[in-house]
Amino acid sequence: MRARLAIYVSGIQVQLREILLRDKAPELLSASPKGTVPVLITSNEIIEESFDIMIWSLKRGDPEHWLDMPNEGYEWILKNDGPFKDALDHTKYFVRFPELDAKLEQAKALKFLTDLNVQIGKSNWMFGEGCSLADMAVLPFIRQFSNIDKNWFYAQDLPNVHRWLDHFLQTDLFINIMKKYDFWIEESTPVLFSRVG
Repeated sequence: MRARLAIYVSGIQVQLREILLRDKAPELLSASPKGTVPVLITSNEIIEESFDIMIWSLKRGDPEHWLDMPNEGYEWILKNDGPFKDALDHTKYFVRFPELDAKLEQAKALKFLTDLNVQIGKSNWMFGEGCSLADMAVLPFIRQFSNIDKNWFYAQDLPNVHRWLDHFLQTDLFINIMKKYDFWIEESTPVLFSRVG
C-alpha cells in the first residue's frame, strides 16, 4: 500500500501487475527470488522494499512535499518498520508464533500507538498540518493492526490515532490506490497505474 501511495502522489506512471501470492508468477520470482511484494523494476535496478520504493518515487516527484519532514520522522519509520511491525505480525499471525504471548505482543504494539497518539496531538498529521513521508509510511501498518480487532482498537484511549487513521481512510488518495485489479498473467492487457491514468 505505501509503495502505491508514493508512486501515485509522485505522478509517476508504472505498469501494475497484481500478484496472487499463493500462486506467484514466475516472472516475480525471476525478478525477486524472495517472492514478496512490492517489487519495482526500473530500467536499471530492482527495488524490493516498499519504503525504498517510496523514496525512489518521491525523489522523482514530490508535489505534496512529503519529504519535507524533520529527521524525527525517519526515527518513527524505523520504530514502525521494526518493533511495531514485529508486534503486529506476532499479534495478527499468533498461531505461527506459539512460543510468544499474543497479549504481550499486542501490549507492545499498544505502547507504540500510545506514543504515536502523543506525537500526533491535535494536529491533522504527525508533524503538524502537512502530510509527511512518515505519515504515509506508518499509516498502512496502523490500518492493518486496527483490522485485527476493530472493537479492541477503537476501545483504546487513542483519540488522536483514531482520528488520524479515520481521516486517511476517507481521503481520495487512499480510495484511489485501493482500487481492485485482476491478477496478472502473461497474456494480461497492461494496466497503467498513475495519478493521471
